[in-house]
Amino acid sequence: MKLFGVNSLKNIILVTVFGFDVAEISQIRRIRSFSALGLKVQSFTMRRKNMNKDFKPDWPNVHLYETENEKLLKRFLVIFKSLFKMLAHRKALHESDVIIARNLDMLCIAWFSKVVLRLNNTPLIYECLDINSALCGNRYNHLLLRWVERFLLRRIQLLVVSSPAFLTEYFCSIQSFQGKHYLLENKLALSLELPSRPRSNLISSEENDIVLGWVGTIRCKPTFDLLVELSRQLEKNISIKIFGVVHEHCINDFFETIEKCKNISFYGPYEYPQDLAKIYQSIDLVWAQDLWQRDTNSKWLLPNRIYEASWAGCPSLALADTETGRRISQDKLGWVIDSPTSKCLVDFLSTITKESLSQKRAELLLRSSADFIQSKEDLQKLFETLSDCRVSFK
Repeated sequence: MKLFGVNSLKNIILVTVFGFDVAEISQIRRIRSFSALGLKVQSFTMRRKNMNKDFKPDWPNVHLYETENEKLLKRFLVIFKSLFKMLAHRKALHESDVIIARNLDMLCIAWFSKVVLRLNNTPLIYECLDINSALCGNRYNHLLLRWVERFLLRRIQLLVVSSPAFLTEYFCSIQSFQGKHYLLENKLALSLELPSRPRSNLISSEENDIVLGWVGTIRCKPTFDLLVELSRQLEKNISIKIFGVVHEHCINDFFETIEKCKNISFYGPYEYPQDLAKIYQSIDLVWAQDLWQRDTNSKWLLPNRIYEASWAGCPSLALADTETGRRISQDKLGWVIDSPTSKCLVDFLSTITKESLSQKRAELLLRSSADFIQSKEDLQKLFETLSDCRVSFK
């Protein structure tokens, strides 16, 4: 039985992160947040080609292999090869005070490295920002992956989740997890150099149209189809603005479709976080609901966009029966609708007024920025949670 004595940041010098994509924006934000705490960070990461292709990490990073979205067989092969590649980095791993693995692929590699290199006193943290659909079904492959995850969950020292529903609806109820956990919401990152926060509650310049925005990672096909249908039904009363990187492997007809929609405008990738204030000031309302995995991950998650939109004074819109919708209702961040149908959206947008939108924007801008930005205390508590952590290896 080992007792980990991590009771303050003074005990931690080097954090090692195992990441599924070195260029993925939330991964970059997390690593830079650790650096902002004064910690040294190194990473072992995969790389995916679908976004942020030119990014080069400004911290020590070991590239493992290239991998691809959704191609599980290739990912298994990459994991297998990475296990052996890690053996060449014994020294770097032995210097680690804490190991953090993001997603199940990287947890497999991190745990293997820890066991083979006998890093018995180095805590292993599993950080989960999404529950992959491969873990949620009842087919043989789903059951096998959940078994692998349960095996590893018994061998980590801390589970970090970005939404309380991940814990209650999946890890505790489905995976029977009873270990130590920590909620670290996906707020604006500590390390960000944010632009000036908007001061005005003025809504978009379009005189009559309501401007609905979709901001961030553009990969949710059901959301895209819903917004296209909405644009056709309310062609003269709605403008839709889309900002972000399109995942064409998820929405292969994106560009072809929007060319036919007069009231949908696509603005492409943007500078993060420099463009946030400008983007959210140009829309009246942001669609905050993910519909990609409607009954599982999408129902449980809390997306980053509700925090960044609220910081910028832009109200959010989501589904009432989801964790996103519940948070929006509880914290008065915007409005919710009952179902993801064009009828519900049309009914809502036909009754909402510019005055109501302006009032909600003013309410959000009166709130403290601290409500939407990660604090040093949030991250410090993550590591302090390890202070009385015990683990046994079987």
